[in-house]
Amino acid sequence: MWSFFVQNWGSLLVAAILAAVVAGIIFKLKADKKKGTSSCGCNCGHCPSAGVCHTKPRQ
Repeated sequence: MWSFFVQNWGSLLVAAILAAVVAGIIFKLKADKKKGTSSCGCNCGHCPSAGVCHTKPRQ
């Protein structure tokens, strides 16, 4: 078992870094969604998805 880690340590390190980056991106997107901010930052007047992107919360 230990020989597997020794032989593949580079690939495992890259996979761990990529997993951390993806987890960070997902965390950031969820935090932005919870705060109500958008990822595009553009003018929604010309966006065909403006009604879907910035809906009002239910009361």
